Amino acid sequence: MRESDHVDGLLAVLDLASSDARTTEDIFTGVSQSMPLGRVFGGQVLAQAVIAAERTVEDDRAAHSMHGYFLRPGDSTRGMTFSVDRIHDGRSFSTRRTQAFQEGVPIFSMIASFETDATGLEHQDEMPAGAPGPEDLSDDAVLAGLHPMSKRHFDQSPIEVRHVEQPLYATAGDEKVAQQSVWVRTRGDLPDDPRLHRAALAYMSDLTIQESVLRAHGTSWSTPGLKVASLDHAMWWHRPARVDEWLLYVQQSPSAQGGRGLATGRIFSRDGQLVASVAQEIMIRVPAPE
Repeated sequence: MRESDHVDGLLAVLDLASSDARTTEDIFTGVSQSMPLGRVFGGQVLAQAVIAAERTVEDDRAAHSMHGYFLRPGDSTRGMTFSVDRIHDGRSFSTRRTQAFQEGVPIFSMIASFETDATGLEHQDEMPAGAPGPEDLSDDAVLAGLHPMSKRHFDQSPIEVRHVEQPLYATAGDEKVAQQSVWVRTRGDLPDDPRLHRAALAYMSDLTIQESVLRAHGTSWSTPGLKVASLDHAMWWHRPARVDEWLLYVQQSPSAQGGRGLATGRIFSRDGQLVASVAQEIMIRVPAPE
C-alpha cells in the first residue's frame, strides 16, 4: 500500500457527513479507521470532534483551544455520530460543545473555543536545542522486531513518527527519565485547508504523549499486563502549521500518582515556531513485581 493511501484514509475519516438538511440540529456522522484490536484511536475522535465543531462556526474563526474527556472505549467497526451545541457566539469568540456517540451512548465529550484573527502581545518558549533532525533518525529497526499485528498498527498509520530517544515499542532501555521528543508528520501531502491541518494536529497530538509517563518508570509498551487508557485531553493551537512537514513534539510528565499519569507536550515547527501545547492525563496500570 502506498503511503499516500494512509493519508487518504485519514482524510476520509475527517470528511464527516452532515445531518439531513430538513433538521435544525448540528449532527454529523463519520466512520472509524480500522484498528488491529478493534478499539477506536483517541486522536481520531479528537480530530473528528474538532472538524464537527468547525463546521458550525464562521470561516474567519479558528480553533484555539479544546478540552475533552474520553468517556468510553469506541468500537472501530461501528460508525459514530457527532452532536454539536452552539454554546456561545460573541464578537470575537465562539464556543462549541461536541459529543461523540456510538449506538446512542456517548464515548467522548469536548468543549472547543474559536477566535477571529487578532493581534496582541506575543512570546513563546524556545525550541530545545541539540535534537537530531528527522533525517538522522528511524524507528524502522525496532518496528521490524514487533509482532505482525502490532507492526501493522504502525505500518498503516497516516503519521510517520521518529523518536529522538530509543523507542518504547519493545524495551524501555536503562535510563528512567520523564521526558522525550519525537518528530512527526503525515505520510503524504494534505490539502491547504488550515482546518484539516488543525484537526490532523489534534490527531497526532495523542500518538506518543503517554510515553513520557512510561519512560519515567522504565516501562515499555510490551510490558506484560500493562494497561493504559487516555482519560482527558487538552490542546491549544498557538500558530498555524502544516502537519505534512516535520514537527518536533517535546513531551514530559510532571507527575504520576493514584494509577494516573499526567503528560504535557509542546509542538514546534522545523523553524522553531511553537505551534501548539498539549496536556493529557492517562490511567496506567503496571503489574506489581513478583
